Amino acid sequence: MNAQRRRGSWEPRPAARWEDAFLTGNGTHGAMVHGRTHDELIVVNHHLLVRPNGGEDALAPDLAADLEQLRDAVLTGRAREAVARHVTGPLQWVRPFHPALALRLRRPAAPVGGYRREVDHRTGLVTTRWDGRRAETFASRADDLVVHREVRTGSVELTHHWQLDGAPADSAVHTTASSEPGGAVLRTDVRYPGGSGHGYTCWTHVRTTGGTLRTADAAVHAEDCAEVLLLTRVHPWEDPQPTALPDRPYPELLARHLARHTPAYDRVDLDLGAPEEHRALPGSALLADPAAHRPALLERLFDAGRYHLLSSAGVLPPRLTGLWTGSWDTAWSGALTCDANLNLQVSSAAAAALPEVSHAHAAFVARQLDDWRSNARRLFGLPGIVAPAHTDGRSGHAYHYSEDYPLHLWTAGAHWLLQPLLDHVDTTGDTATDEALVRPALAETADFYRAFLTRTGPDGSLQYVPSYSPENTPLGADSPISVNAAMDLAAARHTLTATGHHGLADRLPPYLVNSEGALAEWAWPSAPDDQEHRHLSHLHPVWPLGEVNPLDTPGLATAAHRALQLRGSENHSAHGHLHRALIAARLGDADLLGEALDAVLHGQFFHAALMSSHYPRLDVYNADAAHTLPGVLIEALLHSTPERIVLLPAPPAHLPRGTVRGLRTRCRTTLTTLSWDTARGRVDAVLTADTDRTVTVHLGTDPERPPLSVHLRAGHPTPLHLEHHRS
Repeated sequence: MNAQRRRGSWEPRPAARWEDAFLTGNGTHGAMVHGRTHDELIVVNHHLLVRPNGGEDALAPDLAADLEQLRDAVLTGRAREAVARHVTGPLQWVRPFHPALALRLRRPAAPVGGYRREVDHRTGLVTTRWDGRRAETFASRADDLVVHREVRTGSVELTHHWQLDGAPADSAVHTTASSEPGGAVLRTDVRYPGGSGHGYTCWTHVRTTGGTLRTADAAVHAEDCAEVLLLTRVHPWEDPQPTALPDRPYPELLARHLARHTPAYDRVDLDLGAPEEHRALPGSALLADPAAHRPALLERLFDAGRYHLLSSAGVLPPRLTGLWTGSWDTAWSGALTCDANLNLQVSSAAAAALPEVSHAHAAFVARQLDDWRSNARRLFGLPGIVAPAHTDGRSGHAYHYSEDYPLHLWTAGAHWLLQPLLDHVDTTGDTATDEALVRPALAETADFYRAFLTRTGPDGSLQYVPSYSPENTPLGADSPISVNAAMDLAAARHTLTATGHHGLADRLPPYLVNSEGALAEWAWPSAPDDQEHRHLSHLHPVWPLGEVNPLDTPGLATAAHRALQLRGSENHSAHGHLHRALIAARLGDADLLGEALDAVLHGQFFHAALMSSHYPRLDVYNADAAHTLPGVLIEALLHSTPERIVLLPAPPAHLPRGTVRGLRTRCRTTLTTLSWDTARGRVDAVLTADTDRTVTVHLGTDPERPPLSVHLRAGHPTPLHLEHHRS
């Protein structure tokens, strides 16, 4: 690992907005540090905090008895009429994610010199420095709490500040401050409005070295202390009581956290040879001129993306906002959006050597399986599992739908959400997760398809009906529900094949290549493509499945490439651009990948804290770009299957040279080092396998270029020296 290059970011001034606050997280607790010297706010988050909105007891609609009528209606062009009968009320959103509160630290106003706030990705530590004073914050991965330390404090008043943006005024909020042996404690109890009985408690234990400590009026006052230590934990009332807070000094708390965070973060390093003077700039300066600072900016965003992804994955995988928000009015409920966004966010987890993220994803799936079984029974009267398109992380019931977005009829979700775990198992050989969760869940997904696929066409092929391609509608159709969506066909074919049901898989219709030579979104003549939509669900066979690729299926790959070229960007959402880039990488199109990457780099998608927005010009705080960008850069440099490694499948002009270390492949082999210089046509790699094996190594995706057959011995680094000529 390149330990000499500092990995983090910094700013020369405090955050004026919560969106610019530096982030730390342990997968359950998160903190957003503004870095103010006079009136500091540290927003505290908990991944499982969702407030009641009517969805807490909601189930998927009971439509099982209507399945055959629905199928008849779809096949005869009356889909909207049939779906409309399901919609008996307004759209029920999943329960909204929200912040717990903020730690507010008031210090006497005074002139400030030598100011700097920074986040260290290798440690998870957010630090603010000024005039010889220092404040540090991290979310401990070992002890599950937010730790804040002030050194040379002077006078500090600590309160729990609950009135954050959008906080419901009719919540019952009660805060007390009391002394305890060795310090003091602030406690805030919040009961949500509406009489649900749900809520949460936040404790902050205050410990000091030297000076004086007193409590008054729901505040803690510290005077002239050498050190003030704050330990904060949130308890959602729906969960079991947390364990007692640890009685450990700050150095031990930090060391225990670093022992878990730093080794995980250090597994992978990307070095694009950026000038040191650019690497020394604050993140906001890099973002202000992406073209002038491209290598340094991409290094910084890669490092920040892996950091934020690791930090937001634990009790759940990342939400639309990671695990952070400073507002109670979080867009789209701050949900886990499963029909595109979640898989894009975790796209780098397996290759970027972050099994912690995959384990969080596995825990999420395991926790929701009973609800997915309920969806299959209630919606279709069938065995197996059906995943929801949106979830608050606690409930997996498919109750979020409308006429225009009939998400309850999306049946590819279980397969889609299991795919990152299949990649994890291939990459790590994690047999425990495979045997306990992945294979059984895949078998249940197959059970659903076996019962669902009963309608046939005139040629005897199975017809997938009802079928939904999120969140698109066939051009000119009055309903999004149709027949044979390419995503549904891909999910069913892959699931049935992987579970040994080859005969049924073979009866599914092939993908349709339309009159423009493009892989169609629906293999159904009366469902023409709407090419202006932001989603690219129909290219699921390309990414993430790899079923369609230039080396094995060049004809279909050409059709998929044409489909990608024809697709517009609609509202320029970050996930649309980067989904396009991931698919372009699999198809070997470095130029199209570069265009998509440029759209994000030049579109003002990144806040100063290097967390991102959903739309250009910093519109709507959202983790899609931040979390997905590392996956795009990795896919440009490496693709793998259990038998094959493809080096530099699509290196764009953004990446003319560099070195990446530590990437993992699906053939249980580490790409210990990959160095490339496209101008010189030089590629050097070192492969280290977990077990003895022979792998096929390709340079690029040209099927005419002969591959190498490389025998690897377990634990023995094998160097490769190749020549690269970009066409």
